[in-house]
Amino acid sequence: MLSHKQIWSAIDALAEHNDLSVSALARRAGLDPTAFNRSKRLAADGRQRWPSTESVSRILEATGCSLADFAGLADDTDAGTDPASSAVPLLGFAKAGTGGYFDDGGFPTGHGWDVVDLPAASARHAYALKVQGESMLPLYRDGDTLIVDPEATVRTGDRVVVRTLDGEIMAKVLRRNGPGTVELASLNPDHADRTFDRDEIDWIARIVWASQ
Repeated sequence: MLSHKQIWSAIDALAEHNDLSVSALARRAGLDPTAFNRSKRLAADGRQRWPSTESVSRILEATGCSLADFAGLADDTDAGTDPASSAVPLLGFAKAGTGGYFDDGGFPTGHGWDVVDLPAASARHAYALKVQGESMLPLYRDGDTLIVDPEATVRTGDRVVVRTLDGEIMAKVLRRNGPGTVELASLNPDHADRTFDRDEIDWIARIVWASQ
């Protein structure tokens, strides 16, 4: 029986095999461009959401992929994942604030990423951001590498990377993550804490490891 993870990973693989993002794949099939975005794969209460059979049928037709081949992509999902692999996408903070590097769920997408090998990076969708400047002292220095996992649960007190809809990106401590307001404490006492309306935030992802 195919799992929730296998089905969605097969959709990701189908898009990749056709040199498409999942949004472009959805558009090619005549679907809403956000139909397969990772933010749509979980409900607000954390329950898993499945793609509709119609949407799967339409992307198979649009790409000429047979059902058997799609099932093969799903079967290859776990077999093709090397648990010992430590290569993750790497991007500088300055670039991360510009458009085209993340989908609406905060997952890496597009081109322009480098690759870095780090033993702590075991999450499937983890990526690395290189610290630039001194604003994150004393915890993170210029040149340090932060491993970010957009799938990790975010809780009050976590160290997180936050991107606003205006393209500002920052590493902070999550003080409050309410339905209307997000409060962030600065790592560097010389920099002010920040408060945002929820609709100003693009995404929040937890820092799971950092080079020191």
